[in-house]
Amino acid sequence: MTRLAQLRASKDSGRGRTIGAAPIAIVVMVAIVCVVVAVLSAAERADDVELQQERRLLVQAITDRGHRVLRELENVAASNDIVLQLHYNFDPDWVHHLVGLRLSTFFDHDHVFVVDRTDGITYAMLANKSVDPALFAPVRGDLSRIIELLRGLAQPADDEMLLQASTDPTTNLSRPRRAQRLQTFMGRPAIVAGVAANVPGGMGASAEATTLVLAVKYVDGQLLSDISTRFDLPNLRTVGEDAAAVSVLSDSNGTPIARFGWVPNRPGGKIVATVLPFMAIAFGGFALLTGLALRYIRRTAMKLAEGEDRLRHLALHDSLSGLPNRTQFGERLAEVIAATVKDGSTAAVLAIDLDHFKDINDTLGHHIGDGLIGVVAQRLKHALRQDDLVARLGGDEFAVISTNVSDVAALEKFGERLIAILRAPYSISGHTLVVGASIGIAVIDAKGSNAADVMRRADVALYRAKNEGRSRACIYDADMDADLRERKQLEKDLRAAIAEDGLSVAYQPIMNASGEKMAGVEALCRWEHPTRGTVPPVEFIPIAERSELIIPLGEWVLRKACLEAKPWTGITLAVNVSPLQFRRQDFVEVIERILLETQFDPQRLELELTESTLLGNVDEAEKAMHRLKALGVRFALDDFGTGYSSLLYLRRFPFDRIKVDRSFVRSIETAADAASIVHAIVSLGRGLGMKVTAEGVENAEQQLFLRAAGVHSMQGYRFGKPQPAQDIAERLRQVRFAAMQVAAG
Repeated sequence: MTRLAQLRASKDSGRGRTIGAAPIAIVVMVAIVCVVVAVLSAAERADDVELQQERRLLVQAITDRGHRVLRELENVAASNDIVLQLHYNFDPDWVHHLVGLRLSTFFDHDHVFVVDRTDGITYAMLANKSVDPALFAPVRGDLSRIIELLRGLAQPADDEMLLQASTDPTTNLSRPRRAQRLQTFMGRPAIVAGVAANVPGGMGASAEATTLVLAVKYVDGQLLSDISTRFDLPNLRTVGEDAAAVSVLSDSNGTPIARFGWVPNRPGGKIVATVLPFMAIAFGGFALLTGLALRYIRRTAMKLAEGEDRLRHLALHDSLSGLPNRTQFGERLAEVIAATVKDGSTAAVLAIDLDHFKDINDTLGHHIGDGLIGVVAQRLKHALRQDDLVARLGGDEFAVISTNVSDVAALEKFGERLIAILRAPYSISGHTLVVGASIGIAVIDAKGSNAADVMRRADVALYRAKNEGRSRACIYDADMDADLRERKQLEKDLRAAIAEDGLSVAYQPIMNASGEKMAGVEALCRWEHPTRGTVPPVEFIPIAERSELIIPLGEWVLRKACLEAKPWTGITLAVNVSPLQFRRQDFVEVIERILLETQFDPQRLELELTESTLLGNVDEAEKAMHRLKALGVRFALDDFGTGYSSLLYLRRFPFDRIKVDRSFVRSIETAADAASIVHAIVSLGRGLGMKVTAEGVENAEQQLFLRAAGVHSMQGYRFGKPQPAQDIAERLRQVRFAAMQVAAG
């Protein structure tokens, strides 16, 4: 039985223990429920009927109160004297005493407003005082609806009351246009009423040209207290949205105006109080004992299940990323392989490896690397279909099982999409990181194979992807096995060549701007294999970088070059430094030791760095460069213009020289933008006080252009190919001999 099957069986047994307690609980509950359900149902129905009646009483009471507020307002504000004063001799103090205070004192209205013909508030009352109407400007919208009703600009809704101007048949007195509605005012439920103060004899006057008197009565406080006492609704009050409401008062649109709560009368409780106590005593003790037993069983089962769940998760998942681990991935892969053999479907495994992840751990710390692993895991999970599985196999290695694969082209697109997703910048603890990913793909078809063979093929394809430049996806084919064996053998031979001094160093001259004097040389590693012949650097340097042989190789080249170039006084020695070398903690100590061993003048040594060497390592890189600068070592920024070309690097780091990449030099005769870029780089270097060297100069036209552009030095086949040390020494000897003859003549 597999580990996954064992864990599933363990989970099922825990579930069985929990289910075993269920019959006991069911028997007890049925015995109690069957006895009391009829009594409780009857009591609940009685309570519901009573509650509905209380709700109707509350709504009717508030409605009646609204009608009363309207009548009170009409009685005070609709008299002829007051109407004439409002129209022709408006005085806020007079209005306050004869309208506002009367409505407040005698009828407990909370606010009174007078609205002129232009709908501006000319009088406002707050807390029995006449106040500046501008205080109510923020809540002017709360009065808009009642004003529209009184002006005849809107039709009343079901919950609103609008009465047109008329003549009372009993008293033969004219009654003004009036309206009343329930709404929220200043965030509180309120009755808002208004009358149109028509001038006597002007019943037919336009409603829009009439002064309006409005009154507001809050539906809370004393009003609710009166309703509570009158209709036996104990503790009647308004409640907030977070409290349980017994009744909700809404407008015709269904918008809640107020939520009311009170202590409902529950006649059903009397029934329960009469019938159930005796039965409760009988069953209470039994239920209590049973409940305690069930509680103990449930808690024990839950603890066992939780422990098993934790163990199951730890056994099948990676603790850092939360993804399935190698164990679960292997079992899932075996299931997929069996399914493809059975139904003839096609699946695939994608082996994913992050590019240069070790550099992040070495330079920024493992906590940053762990954070990056977590984010990468989340991106992969979101990029896959529901049926696919992604797992972390260890370190920066991930693997994906994709089912229902249509064809090879779809697999290639899928791999490219994953690479694009993983290449997007990451923000980890304040650091912005950009990492690539290489993917090896192995197809699983009906021919059948075991999980180990599938993973081996995926790893071989991954090796090919890394060897071809990283950040790409490769699908396995049979030729990859032979290629892998050959590269492994080449790596083994390179390791032996470094240890046995089987390599050599060639030197390419670096000439001054006129091309007449050798200003320095660049050291380049060469490998003459005993059986393969000459192995070009483009083949063995990537192998050295991938296997980390670049570190001992770089030290060997530097030591060899210092020994051979030591007698060449007056010229500089340029040596390339790989990112892996530079990012080692002991890089400065290694340079110091080699200079001490070879007795090479530090002021003649120039270390060439690329911009990628400095990525993510700014502070440590700056410290290392300043330590070596203190010894006299100089630095050159190699391949400038092809990478990030960041001015931050030129300003922050102590570079002495900029090297223009050969791609620009090659294009200056055919591409105008290349010539402009060269001019810009030269101007930039001179502005920052740095020397500028052009690489890849092959003909006289390029030399003339670069000299006119202002470069300080050049190198390329125009001045000589990389040569052994003895050829450089002979060339320098001839130059000195010619100079001596000229001086003697």
